[in-house]
Parts: sequence; C-alpha cells; structure tokens
Amino acid sequence: MRIVVTGASGFVGRLLVRELLRGRSFSGVPISRLVLVDRVAPPDEEPTADALAQVVTGDLVDRLAEVFAEPVDVVFHLAAAVSAECEADFDLGMRVNVDATRALLDAARTQSATGGPTVRVVFTSSIAVYGRPAAGDLSQPVSETTLPTPRSSYGTQKLVCEHLIADMSRRGYVDGRVVRLMTVAVRPGRPNAAASGFVSAIIREPLAGRPAVCPVAPELTLAVASPRTTVQALLCVAEAGHGDGPGRIRGATPVNVPALTVSVADMLDTLRRLAGPQTADLVTFSPDPFVESVVASWPADFDNTRGAHLGLRPDASFEAVVRDYAADHPEALADRPRLRQLG
Repeated sequence: MRIVVTGASGFVGRLLVRELLRGRSFSGVPISRLVLVDRVAPPDEEPTADALAQVVTGDLVDRLAEVFAEPVDVVFHLAAAVSAECEADFDLGMRVNVDATRALLDAARTQSATGGPTVRVVFTSSIAVYGRPAAGDLSQPVSETTLPTPRSSYGTQKLVCEHLIADMSRRGYVDGRVVRLMTVAVRPGRPNAAASGFVSAIIREPLAGRPAVCPVAPELTLAVASPRTTVQALLCVAEAGHGDGPGRIRGATPVNVPALTVSVADMLDTLRRLAGPQTADLVTFSPDPFVESVVASWPADFDNTRGAHLGLRPDASFEAVVRDYAADHPEALADRPRLRQLG
C-alpha cells in the first residue's frame, strides 16, 4: 500500500501523516511507503526519520513523475493556495489549486490506463464552495445537497476540482473522495494566509499571553471543526467502502466535516470563562473589510447528517475545542496556573 500526501508539510498534512504513521495501515492493509510531497520539507524530523516515509520536495507538477514512479494506491490531496491568497492573486490560485489538481488526476488516470491500480484520490475541498445564504434563506442549514454558489475565487477553484474528480470517478479513471473542510481551529504556531486565520489567533495568542486583533464583527458566525475532528473525517471518508449503508459512501459524493456553529462573541466568552478576563481582554477589534467579505461569504449552519451516516460527529462544544488545544500544546500556554489547568 503506497500512500501519497500532498501538502504534507502543512498543519493538517502533518497531523494526517502522524496518524498514518501511528496506525501503519490503511483499511487493514499495511502501508509499505508514505510519500510526503510539499514545496518545503516537513518541519518535524520525526516523520522523515520513519522508515515508511519518503520526502519529495518541490512543486507538485514538477514532481509527479517521481511520485508515480512506483504504483500509487491512495492520494490525500491537501496541497492548495488558501483563501486570502487566491482572492489577492487569481493566477496563483488557478495554478496551484486547479492546474496542479488536474495534473495529479491525469497522472492517476495514466497509471490506471497502463494497468496500474485505480488511485483513491481524497481531495480536501472547502465550505467556500457555498455562498452564505441571503437573509431570507437562513431557515434551513446547509447540506451536501445545497447548490454551491461560491463567492470567492478560492471557493470557485475548489468547486471546479470537485467536478473534475466526480467526472473522472464516473468514468472509472480514479476513485474520488471529496471532503469539504470547515474552519479548522485552534491551529498552533504561526498563522497562515487563510482569511479565517484569525479564528485560531484570537484563542491561541491570548492563551500564550500575547495580544490578538480580530478583523470581523463579534456577531459573525462560523462553522468550526477542531484539528482532531478534521483528520478523523479525512481518514473515515478515505477508508469508507462504496454503497448505501451506514459507514459507506456513494461515488465521489462530497462529505462536509461535521461542524459547530459558533459566533466570534461565543468564542471569546468561552476564552473568558476558561482563562479569565485578563486573557480575553488581550483581543481587540479592528475591522478589515477584505477579510470580513471573504469569511462572511461562507455558510455557518450545517446539516451534519451525511457525516453522521459515516460515524462522524462534530466537536462536543467550543470549550472542548479549546481544551483539546491546551492539552495538545501545553508548551504554547502562558506560564499561569489557570491556563496550565485547561489541558
């Protein structure tokens, strides 16, 4: 079983790689090689030192011949330019998100056409494929059957890739799986270029004793899933069999990661309750119309039925999300007894 992870040096990619190396199997089959592909080498030495790991560094399109030099069974395609980057640079988003994905799919198609295994392609899409419903259409939560109407270049590019994967799966070229990610929080470390990066920052930075700026209004609501829930969803969808029963998936039908619906004000109330007013008051508001226009175009209230059908559940609460972060990253907490007790 040879598995490829693109975007392996990113935050979610590193967590996914860690889980695959920990289990050392996929759907009960031992992993013989785990290929980690990214423009930069993984920042952690642990994965690269593992005997199963093969690191491929560079532009994905330029490295596809190396990636497919031996038969590939599964690809987790996480590599992408993120939301704010794509809105600021249209050509970058098209090149990284659309062109590279098509090149990857063509390489997988060539493998199956020449007698190799049909590649299971697990694609990380995004809630950005949806547009936030108009004020009069908020009575029903969004589900996978809701018509996608993206209002950003990033969302449009992800939707284009979803359709490519669906059509190539219909033709039998690949076995496509589409997972639509929510806002993943709380992320440790340095912020990325995603428009939603502030969601992690307004929790992570105060817990570390540092100020943070929130660029959106406190009443803005978002769909949030923890890193643990996100990686669990990726693995669950990847390993699901085809069919109609519980725990099974139909074709390349997308699956939304089960999410919490929470407002910025609710997040800060949780921070205040867990870490005290001194910590929560480190967050200040400074509106950024660009960030708000991107994030406000995403829906926040989701029907999690399809995820539940696969055995997935949203996080228990935003408090649980914060506590998980504290437990996983005690080194990132300020040296104050109350914060140390969170984990």
